[in-house]
Amino acid sequence: MPRYELALIMKAMQRPETAAALRRTVETLMERGAVVRDLENLGERLLPYRISKHNERHARGSYFLIDFHAAPNIVTGLLDHLDRDVDVVRPTLLKKDTGVSGDACCGPAPSKSQDTVHK
Repeated sequence: MPRYELALIMKAMQRPETAAALRRTVETLMERGAVVRDLENLGERLLPYRISKHNERHARGSYFLIDFHAAPNIVTGLLDHLDRDVDVVRPTLLKKDTGVSGDACCGPAPSKSQDTVHK
């Protein structure tokens, strides 16, 4: 199963309401067969611009990242469900590339001819 990252902006609420909305989101993922690996709270902050969603204008939001594995066929249904959730202001789903290693960020790997020159 591919690995995904769900970036959520939820409307600003008190802690119990936020926890209930997150629990509802994670339970929806697990009901659809996803395996949740990590949930990260990035905090509440001002939105970069006002966002209108469900007949409300939002100026603040709580940011969360959910890392999970899921079958590709549940993605569209999951996004439809999150778009209908009144507590979610903006859901963004990204597919994480697991084929790239940490060494790839430091430039191309040296070729064999470069290895022999340096030895």
